[in-house]
Amino acid sequence: MSHTENLSTSRRVSRRTLRREVPSTVALLADREDFTAMRSYSTFAFHDHAQYLRQMQGLLRSLAAQGIHISVALFDPAEFAAYCADTGQDPDTAATRSRYIAEVAAGGATVPYQGQPVDHLVSQLIGAADRRATWEHATELLARASGCDACAGGGHNAAFDRASEALSRLLRAAGPGRHHLVCSVPVVRIDAGPDAMVTEESPPLAGVLHARCADDGTVQLGETDALVFCTVLAVGLATGSPGGVVLRTGRGTPGEPDRVRGWSLRDGWLHPLTEAEVFNAYCTDAETGEPVPPEPGVTYCAGTPLPPPSDA
Repeated sequence: MSHTENLSTSRRVSRRTLRREVPSTVALLADREDFTAMRSYSTFAFHDHAQYLRQMQGLLRSLAAQGIHISVALFDPAEFAAYCADTGQDPDTAATRSRYIAEVAAGGATVPYQGQPVDHLVSQLIGAADRRATWEHATELLARASGCDACAGGGHNAAFDRASEALSRLLRAAGPGRHHLVCSVPVVRIDAGPDAMVTEESPPLAGVLHARCADDGTVQLGETDALVFCTVLAVGLATGSPGGVVLRTGRGTPGEPDRVRGWSLRDGWLHPLTEAEVFNAYCTDAETGEPVPPEPGVTYCAGTPLPPPSDA
């Protein structure tokens, strides 16, 4: 092989090596409605959503086979149109779509591709987008609550620190095992003035967290989920919104039934519900108020008293 051929081969190998060092971002049109919206662009070459998803799965596998780290985001046609209008770019070009995907990857919710089927990936993406939207809304409410006369006060950081301490005490009280926690807080409208807070007619904020506590006290949990959970809890503590926390422990088997405990948010802290209150909360239809049968393999328990911080 000549010197020129050796140099050419070396350059190709170097480029492939560098390509593996550069992460790649792919954005998916998760549902048929979004896919249909993109078909109005002449440069969008796909005609069938199912086929599109299969081809995206093939692309992801091809990139992964090259050793490339891949982040996957949701492609939102409405946000894409707004992006094009704001930046003055032509939406009907592949280059504009690529630039928008880079923007989404930099500031939006993404999921790493690790070989999962595309339908599982879509489910993960929707969950990640929902968590981010919840966190952004909760952060906005928490910032506004810091300057609201009707709120409990203490500032953004103080409320979040208190929520983090509450989560720590919840997990210590829960003990070893697998735990599923949900914090639900009604959304309030915060304006200026002493009587500013009004509960909105909208779904409550909800933070969901899975944690595993070992016998030695070690806790495993997702950092992003913990951030969302604590931010939602901080909103409830800061605004005095009548929210609550439910903690479910166990595997739901006859030999090891799940234990469900609950706390209400009041006076800037978590207060345990009684066994009857927990049972009623779980066994009452939230929309109709009618009783529903208890869930098999579940034991309803009173919440554990949680010592508040010294400043509570």
